[in-house]
Amino acid sequence: MVIAAANVPDAQLLQETLEAVVVCRPEPTPEEPQHLCLDKGYDNPRGQAAIEQAGYTPHVRRIGEEKFDTRKRKRHRARRWVVERTLSWLQKWRGILVRYNKKAENFLGAIQLACALLWFRRLYRLSLLR
Repeated sequence: MVIAAANVPDAQLLQETLEAVVVCRPEPTPEEPQHLCLDKGYDNPRGQAAIEQAGYTPHVRRIGEEKFDTRKRKRHRARRWVVERTLSWLQKWRGILVRYNKKAENFLGAIQLACALLWFRRLYRLSLLR
């Protein structure tokens, strides 16, 4: 997770975001490369360099390109609902929505605590269903 001002585009934070990933990923091999799917906002030289430096196989939609098949129909629906759902859940935390914390470190800690509690609640509900 990376904290920045509201007027900074996501594409400028791509390298910092990839460096901040805490999940250990397997070493990419020719048989099993690590893929990274991004939207048109990351179609720039800076974004391409960050993806290659991190060792991912890029899948970036080109600006002006649409997902159509041979009959000019869209092939797949976008899967951004996972990100938007998580951001919606985080918006329910008043301390994050209003941002009472002036220091970026404190705000980052509040977001990390909120994410941990969301995952705990999700795992708890799943354990009750079993």
